[in-house]
Amino acid sequence: MSLLFSIQSLLSLFAFFIIICYLYFSNNNNNNNNKSKSTKSTTTSTSSPILRNYPLLGTLPQFIQNRHRFLDWATEILASSPTNTLTFCRPGGIRGVSTANPLVIEYILKTNFRNYPKGPRFTSYLHDFLGQGIFNSDSHLWKLQRKTASFEFNTKSLRNFAADNVEFELQSRLLPLLHNSSHTPTPIDLQDLLERFAFDNVCKLAFNVDPKCLSLSSQHSEKNHSVVGAEFMQAFEDAAMLSAGRFMYAVPNLWRLKKRFNIGSENRLRESIKTVHDFADRIIRSRLVGRDGSGLGSDLLSRFITNGHDSPEFLRDIVISFILAGRDTTSSALSWFFWVLASRPDVERSILEELEGVRVRYGKCVRDAYSLEELREMNYLHAAITESMRLYPPVPMDEKESLEEDVLPDGTFVGKGWFVSYNTYATGRMESVWGKDCMVFVPERWLENGMFRAENAFQYPIFHAGPRICLGKDMAYIQMKAIAASVIERFVVEIVEKDKPPTPLLSLTLRMKEGLMVRVKKRC
Repeated sequence: MSLLFSIQSLLSLFAFFIIICYLYFSNNNNNNNNKSKSTKSTTTSTSSPILRNYPLLGTLPQFIQNRHRFLDWATEILASSPTNTLTFCRPGGIRGVSTANPLVIEYILKTNFRNYPKGPRFTSYLHDFLGQGIFNSDSHLWKLQRKTASFEFNTKSLRNFAADNVEFELQSRLLPLLHNSSHTPTPIDLQDLLERFAFDNVCKLAFNVDPKCLSLSSQHSEKNHSVVGAEFMQAFEDAAMLSAGRFMYAVPNLWRLKKRFNIGSENRLRESIKTVHDFADRIIRSRLVGRDGSGLGSDLLSRFITNGHDSPEFLRDIVISFILAGRDTTSSALSWFFWVLASRPDVERSILEELEGVRVRYGKCVRDAYSLEELREMNYLHAAITESMRLYPPVPMDEKESLEEDVLPDGTFVGKGWFVSYNTYATGRMESVWGKDCMVFVPERWLENGMFRAENAFQYPIFHAGPRICLGKDMAYIQMKAIAASVIERFVVEIVEKDKPPTPLLSLTLRMKEGLMVRVKKRC
């Protein structure tokens, strides 16, 4: 009976796809016919995109047609809405609202925070990977982790521990690797290097374990430890990508069927998660054995154990969530920053002038590491990184679920059980929010009398906002500024295909599909 039901389900899905394909290709054919009949150029005949709701299928046909360019498509249709908010539906009774309106974002993240938790749909999609970690939990579990993490992130010892790790990774690995690369014309993948850097750094912060992923690119000693770390990193990357893919299925919950039969992407996801969990579990078990003090240190895992948390599964969920946050976000932000910077020599000159001024004031030379005080004085660099994240946010979208019926500040109705997403990528590109130069990279928009001036957090929800605002925001800026300043003043980074914009790859964070191939030259 179970097998018969499964076969019937598969046949139903197949028939469903036939209908979708028919609508999709007939729609394409009609568009092509209309284009061939038109005597006007495409530049003069464009019109505002419209989100259509088809009977039974809802917005699914358009979603399928634009899935390969989802973020840009979502930006276009949100910009075409007078309120920058849209309501849509999908097969399976899925209803939702998407917004790029700062007033609505503030309402769901702060004003009516209680009504918009992560919700069971979101958490179920990521549960296999993140479990009940801080980024995938609600209610008391979230509050418990938030309270402990909030206290620890505000301690001077943890900030110093993080800063020391960044400096070690910079001076002993990244800068020597770039120095070696500057002697050869062979291009390197800067996104890959930054991801390895961030992964090593956040693993030390979370576990106080050094996977040596960045050193694997240039050092073939320490082979055994490095290979284990590289396998962990690759499995972690695959798990994040495949988990995010669950949100992009044309047929809702198709991934559950694949998971049940352990086929396709769900089979790969299971193997990746097993590798990640095995690595984390080994470290946690060894640390719990040494909880008398000999095995505890300044890392986050030790601090949670010291505070009385001794469930291996709970600790694993916590540290995996923090690795995800620390590894993917900073590397994504810096990859896009270096790509934008390569086309703006004027901005690069301004950064170099600021760095030289800092060096002079503190009487230091280029070989010296930057102190926390020096990094905090880099207002223009801070503005440039911030502006880059406005256009290319590390986390381009976030989703909530409505517990009860509600009406948003712009008049949009939200039903009980609907999911509500705010699109950070689109918000940063709204003319109604940022003005006519919204698509232009302008670091100066963040400066007032030479000092950095932050915008409304709901207009710029890069680090989330409200009660769930990112605890590691300051730490992330310190890390990004230390890397950017150290690289920029020593090297010229040239993009190999500077006229070809990278293709955004929508995972749990915003990555470049084919990496960022660059050539590095020493700066005179």
